[in-house]
Amino acid sequence: MAYVDGFLVPIPKSKLAEYRRMAQKAGKVWMEHGAVEFRECAGDDLDVDFGRSFKEAAGLKRGETVMFSWIVYKSKAQRDRVNAKVMRDPRMNEMDEKTMPFDVKRMCYGGFKVLVDL
Repeated sequence: MAYVDGFLVPIPKSKLAEYRRMAQKAGKVWMEHGAVEFRECAGDDLDVDFGRSFKEAAGLKRGETVMFSWIVYKSKAQRDRVNAKVMRDPRMNEMDEKTMPFDVKRMCYGGFKVLVDL
């Protein structure tokens, strides 16, 4: 069964272009090492009438939006192998926590078992 790493990242709107460039580079690395799918989505319609909004969950500040992102793998075991290769890839050394276009301490992420796959 497929396995998904999911991310919720608050980001200043002024840094979306920089984030896109970083994500495109990272996405290529993940795909080359075996990820099945790599998606980065910028918040667009975040005002909701019920439930808790992504804005609230991400603790957005003025001038920020939220990235909702995921990487799909064939299985959890394959995800672990892919991520190990990605972390050893020298291209990832270019991405330093200090130069990220967002505050990495505010990023939420985790691994998820797929329950429904249509």
